Amino acid sequence: RGTGINAAGKQEITLKPYSSVVPRALVIGSSTGGPQALQRVLTDARDGLLKVPVVITQHMPRTFTTILAEHLHKQLQLPSKEAEHMDVLKPGHVYIAPGGIHLKIGKQNGQAVSLLEDGAPVNFCKPSVDPLFESAAEVFGTACLALVLTGMGSDGASGVNVIAGKGGSVIAQDEASSVVWGMPGAAARTGNCSGIVPLDQIGAHVKRILKGAAR
Repeated sequence: RGTGINAAGKQEITLKPYSSVVPRALVIGSSTGGPQALQRVLTDARDGLLKVPVVITQHMPRTFTTILAEHLHKQLQLPSKEAEHMDVLKPGHVYIAPGGIHLKIGKQNGQAVSLLEDGAPVNFCKPSVDPLFESAAEVFGTACLALVLTGMGSDGASGVNVIAGKGGSVIAQDEASSVVWGMPGAAARTGNCSGIVPLDQIGAHVKRILKGAAR
C-alpha cells in the first residue's frame, strides 16, 4: 500500500507488512538530531524495552557517545553504556556504538553479543548503521525490529533491505518530524519499511510491538 506521497511527482513510498514475530532486539540508526530523537523514542517506549536489548549506532565522535550513554542512563533509569567487544546483549539494557568504531551483533554460545570492528568507514561513516543492521538481521531474522531516525545521508538503507529480506520490521521517522530526512528518507524509499511514523508516535508504537500487541 502506498503512502500517497506522489502528488508532487515524488516517488510513491510503499510499505511492507510487519513481521508477525514478537521482536527479540531493537536496533536503531540515527545521525543529525539523533540524540534528542533517541531520548524521546526510548522514553516513550521504556516499558517495552525491558523485554529486549537496545543497540544503537548514532553518528558521533568518541566521548560524545560516552556522554549520550550517560544521558540515556539518567533519562531511562536503565543500564546504558558504550558497547564493549563481546558484551552479552541483555533485555532492558542499552548499548551504543563507540565513536570511531563499527558495532555489530554476533552469536556466542547461543547468546547475542556485541562485536566491535575497526574496519574502514561504510557510507563515509564510522560507526555506520549498515553493519549493525545487517548483522542484527543475521542473528535475529524475523525477530528484529529496527528504527531509522533523523540523520543526513543514506546510511542504513542497505541494512534496511537486509532486515526486510530476513523477515524483520523497520520503522522510519517521517519527514515532518526529522531534523534531516536523509537517512529515514533513504530507508523509506527502499519500499522495505513497515511504518513511516512521526517522532512523537514512534515510542508508543514500538512499545506495542515489543509487548506483542497488534500493529
